[in-house]
Amino acid sequence: MSARLSVLKLGGSVLRDEASYAAAARFLQTRLALNQDERLVVIVSAQYGTTDELLAEAQIIANEPSQDTLDLLWSTGELRSVAILALHLQKIGVSAAPFNVHQTGLVADRATGTTVRPLRLLAALAHARIVIVPGFLGVSAGGTITSLGRGGSDLTAVLLAAAVRANACELIKDVPGYFTADPHRRADARPIHDLDIDEALRMADGGCDLVQRAALVAAAAARLPLVIRSMDAAAPVTYVHASNEGKDRSRHHGVRHQDDSRGPAVGA
Repeated sequence: MSARLSVLKLGGSVLRDEASYAAAARFLQTRLALNQDERLVVIVSAQYGTTDELLAEAQIIANEPSQDTLDLLWSTGELRSVAILALHLQKIGVSAAPFNVHQTGLVADRATGTTVRPLRLLAALAHARIVIVPGFLGVSAGGTITSLGRGGSDLTAVLLAAAVRANACELIKDVPGYFTADPHRRADARPIHDLDIDEALRMADGGCDLVQRAALVAAAAARLPLVIRSMDAAAPVTYVHASNEGKDRSRHHGVRHQDDSRGPAVGA
């Protein structure tokens, strides 16, 4: 494809209510207007809190629901999110192709690992400037919906970005990237503009959950740089580099002010 292709992930922390979806739609509309040759793969999580509610509902019915059943139930949150964002885009005159789990080409089998078959995605991008994809989910080799673990929408974005050879992979959070400390608690907290992926992994091991660790591992394996940002164009941005060439190797100890996850087993 000759057009610029970017993968953007919108997590549950930024999709909190109908106003949030409307804001996300306007953000994407502005992005396309400013970059006329760009096409977007937009990965979305379930609306904030939805997965916890679905888990609680399942546990009321069955004390220990099976994982396959939970994954199927959880997928309704992501699919609703895809549809709601597509509708908000339609409302403002932006056409988008909404995908279901089986269309993404992400095969996540607990026995054989994860692979991506992006032919449908690439075909859709030949006709639509935006394709909206459910995050956090893949299908097994047999077609069963499978979750990707806590923070799994980050992993969806990384895997798809690597598979389609995207020009950029942007993880849009409720904070504008990594900070040296919690900016809500420490007045001296400073944004980290550039970060080596090995440092990001060390920070994840130290409890910084801004980006799912499995997504960082996948990005390192694919040598895929990441952009961690918010929807605020004026806010700082963190660039996570695939290698440490020419970058400051000083150790950063970053935290984020709010957990982006949606429960003990899954995340946005």
